[in-house]
Amino acid sequence: MALGPKGSVDLARTLRRSMTGPERKLWSKLRNKQLHGLKFSRQVPLGPYVADFFCFEAKLIVEIDGYQHASTTDADEERTEWFAQKGCRVIRFWNNDVIENIDGVLEEIAEATRER
Repeated sequence: MALGPKGSVDLARTLRRSMTGPERKLWSKLRNKQLHGLKFSRQVPLGPYVADFFCFEAKLIVEIDGYQHASTTDADEERTEWFAQKGCRVIRFWNNDVIENIDGVLEEIAEATRER
C-alpha cells in the first residue's frame, strides 16, 4: 500500500508530535513489537488518509476515536471503506476504552491480527 500524498505526509508528522493521551497510552503498548512481535507504526499516511496505527503484516488499522467522531460517522465509514478496498481491516476504539480497559483493547487487537 502506497504512502499518501505530501499533504497527508505532512499531516502525519504533525499528528505524531501531538498525539492524544489515549493514543500515547496505546502506542506505549504497541511500539517496539510488544504485541506478539508485530510491528505497528503510528500516524501512517495511506492514500488521502492518516491511520492512527497500522500493522502492515496483518493489514490492520487501529483507530482511536474521541468525542468528535460521534458526529462524523459518515466520514469514518468512507475512510473504512477506502481502507477495505485496499485490503485493510479497520478496528475502532473510543478514547475511554483505551483509558479504562487497555488490556481488553490489546486483546481485541491481538485477536484481529490472528484473524488476518
